[in-house]
Amino acid sequence: MAQAPATPDVDSGADAHPSERRGARCDLLAAVLAVGLIAIATAVGAYLNRARPDVVLWAPAAPLYGRWEPRFGLAVLFAALLAVAVIAWGPGLAERLRWRPALALTYVGAVGWTLSLALIDGWQRGLAERLDNRWEYLDEVPGVTDISAMLTGFTDRILLGEPDTWATHVAGHPPGALLVFVWLDRVGLSGGGIAALACVLVGGLAAVAVPVALHTLGAPDAARRMLPFAALFPGAIWIGASADGLFAGYMACAVAVLAFAATSKGPSRHVLALLAGVMLGFGVFLSYGFVLFGPLALAVVAYRRAWEVLPVAVVGALAVVAVFALAGFWWLDGYTTVVERYYQNLGAKRPFEYWVWANLAALAIMIGFAVVAGIRRAVADLLRRRWSAVVLVVGAALVAIIAADVSGLSKAETERIWLPFAVWLLPAAALLPRRLHPAWLTAQASVAVAVSLLVATPW
Repeated sequence: MAQAPATPDVDSGADAHPSERRGARCDLLAAVLAVGLIAIATAVGAYLNRARPDVVLWAPAAPLYGRWEPRFGLAVLFAALLAVAVIAWGPGLAERLRWRPALALTYVGAVGWTLSLALIDGWQRGLAERLDNRWEYLDEVPGVTDISAMLTGFTDRILLGEPDTWATHVAGHPPGALLVFVWLDRVGLSGGGIAALACVLVGGLAAVAVPVALHTLGAPDAARRMLPFAALFPGAIWIGASADGLFAGYMACAVAVLAFAATSKGPSRHVLALLAGVMLGFGVFLSYGFVLFGPLALAVVAYRRAWEVLPVAVVGALAVVAVFALAGFWWLDGYTTVVERYYQNLGAKRPFEYWVWANLAALAIMIGFAVVAGIRRAVADLLRRRWSAVVLVVGAALVAIIAADVSGLSKAETERIWLPFAVWLLPAAALLPRRLHPAWLTAQASVAVAVSLLVATPW
C-alpha cells in the first residue's frame, strides 16, 4: 500500500483556506452530535434507572459506570495547571523539540495528567484502593502459591456457583492478567498502591508508543501533532487506576514493535517480528477481547506491505498459546466459559438495546470531542480512499470497537474496557487544523476535569 505524500499545513496562516473552514465547521458539528448523543444516553439512563425498575443498567451514572458525586479535590488545581501548560506550549514544543525529548516530555505529561485526575479523590480512594478489593486481581494474589496448579484449574473456577469462584475481574479475563499482579507481588512490589502506580506508569506508555508507531510507519508530522492530545487524553481517568490502563500501554508497545518489524531490514526484522508476535500472543491472555487487535496488526503490516513479517509474528503468538496450553490452560475453553459466566450475571441483566448505542456515548467521553472530530476527518479520507497511516490505524481501531460493541459482550464499563483500542483513535486528532489545536485541547481537558469532579468511578 503506497504511503500518502506529505502535505503542507494549509491552515497555518491567519486566514484558513475556504475548504478548511468548511472542514472546521464539520468538525464542530461532529462534536455537537457527540454532545447530543451523550446527553440522550444520560437522560435515557436516568429514566431507566429511576422509572423502570424492571430494567437494570447497573450504572447509576449511565452511560458511564459510576455514580453521580460532585466533589472537589485540591489535585484538580494541578490538573488545571498542567492542562494550561499543555494547551499553551504543547503544540509548539511538539513541533520544535527533537523527537526523543518530545516523547519523554509527553510521557511525563501523560503520567502527571493521570495522577492529578486520580488524586482528586486522594491517595487511598483515588489510587491505592482501586485494585485492592474483593472484585479485583489483588484479592486472589495471596492464594496463588503454585502457578502451574492455578493455570491447570483456572477454567474450573470461572463460573458462578463453583467452589472457590474467582473474583469478578479474574474470572472475566484469561490467567495472564492475574499473572501480571502475581509476578509484581513475587518481586516485592505488592499492595494496592504499587499496583495502581504500575497501571499508571505502564498505561502512560500508550502516549508514546502510539506516536512512535506512526513515526515508524512514515508519518512523523502526524506523530508530532498528536503528542499534546496523547498527554491530555480524557481516558486517563480510567488508566489511573485500572488493569485495563496497564493493558492499553502494553498492547500499544506490542503494536509499536510490530511497526518496527515492518520497517526494518535484515535479520533484525525477523527478530522484531517474533518479539511482536510473542507480545501480541501474551496480550490475548490478558483479555479475551484482544483477538480484535488482529485488524490493527494487519493494518500495520499492510501499510508497509511487509507481508513476510506476518508468518513470523504468527509463530511467536502461537508459541505463547502453546506454552499456556502445555501449562494447563486452553484459551478457547476459558473464552466459552467466560461467555457463560457473563450471562449468569450482568450480561443477562443489562439491556443490549440501550448499551449498544450508549457505549458509543461513553466512548465519546473517554476519547474527547477533539478525537471525535478527528475521526470524522479520518472517515472522510477513508471514503475518498486517501490512505495514510493515521487513517488505517484509526479505521482498524474503529473496526475492533464496533465488533466488540455489536458482540453483546460489551455492555457498560466500555470507557475502561475499550481503553486499549481507544488509544489508537488518538492519531485522528493529528488531522485537525494546527491553528485550532489549543481550542480542541481545551475541550479535551474540560471533559476530563468535568467527569473527574462529577462522577465517582470505581477505576
